[in-house]
Order: sequence, then C-alpha cells, then structure tokens
Amino acid sequence: MIQTKRVYDEASDKDGFRVLVDRLWPRGLTKEKAHVDLWMKEIAPSDGLRKWFHHEDRDWGEFVKRYKTELALKRELLSELKKVAAEHSTVTLLFGSKDEKQNQAVVLATLLKGKK
Repeated sequence: MIQTKRVYDEASDKDGFRVLVDRLWPRGLTKEKAHVDLWMKEIAPSDGLRKWFHHEDRDWGEFVKRYKTELALKRELLSELKKVAAEHSTVTLLFGSKDEKQNQAVVLATLLKGKK
C-alpha cells in the first residue's frame, strides 16, 4: 500500500516505511520527531519547479506535467522508490506542504500505483 502524509503529522505504526520526498528538510522538525526511514530529496521537484508552483500560485495540471518530465530524467531514483515500495507492505510518502491534495508525494504515489 502506498499512501501520503504530511511530515508534520504524528507518526503512526500504520505508516509503515516512511519516505520523505521533499528537497528541503521540514522546518522546526528534528530527525527523531520526523521518524523518517529514508530521505529521497533528489526525487523531489527541482528548486525552479518548486518555486514556480508555490510562489507564483500556478496550475496543478501544469505542475504535474512538468514534474513528470523531470522524473523521466530520474528513472534510477524512481526505480529505487519502486523497489522500496515492493520491499514493504506499506510505504508512506511524506511531504511538508500544507496542501494535502496537490504536492509531489501525490504525483509519486500515483506513479507507484501504476496510474497516469
């Protein structure tokens, strides 16, 4: 099972293997409190794409398109994440954004579940 969750939310046994997919470490959160098993900062959107989406309040569909284009160049990282997902019954992709429906973890979860 692949799920997403804000890294600031309380960790749970139901989270399984926790993977942070943000480029930046979450502000004010210690490693102990975050309970992150793996930090894959390189799979996160580029700084340019992240800033474009968050600071210029752009279109979600365009973000998804641009992020998938970036991920096409990061096949080895995506393969590594797929391997992690195959090795654990539950994987929780962690993100820092306040928006729980429009963030990179949602895009990654969709790809891992085999959806487009």
